[in-house]
Amino acid sequence: MAGMRGKQTVRGMFQSMAVICAAAGVIYLFIPHDEKADPIKAVDYRVELVTAQRAAPYPVLAPEGLADDWKPTSVAYDREEGDAWHLGFLTPDRQYVAVEQSTAASRKYISEVTHEARDTGRTRQVAGRAWQLWEGPKYDALVLRDKGVTTVVTGTATEEQLARMAEALRPAKKAQPV
Repeated sequence: MAGMRGKQTVRGMFQSMAVICAAAGVIYLFIPHDEKADPIKAVDYRVELVTAQRAAPYPVLAPEGLADDWKPTSVAYDREEGDAWHLGFLTPDRQYVAVEQSTAASRKYISEVTHEARDTGRTRQVAGRAWQLWEGPKYDALVLRDKGVTTVVTGTATEEQLARMAEALRPAKKAQPV
């Protein structure tokens, strides 16, 4: 009788496993899943933009008129770290572009947000303004220093894409009081 009990335990375990696997298979079939879906989700940066606009001592810039295939992926505003505004995007060809603004010491700030890029000594005219060209091992950048604020458009994207972002930048519209 004792030998029979061991076989029943093993048989019960296999029966339980079969029921669990069948249930998992049914669940897998009925839960929608799309392997082709983009794992990178777009972020809505409007709330953070309004917050930064109200708190920052400079005109906070955000793009207007970019094509819909430019996907916003990250946003942050840090008042304690030089009123730093960050807005990250993926370009249509999946390169990274970030808009960075701060009142922090410009040399250190630019080096930090561009991951050690260096000033090339050249400029590029974008929307009637001369932006400095910086190049680095990881990111390249367009840099504009104006009235106590440094604006950096940086990332892995091409110089043309960085310029397209810089050209699209506009001061955030003031929020209307409710």
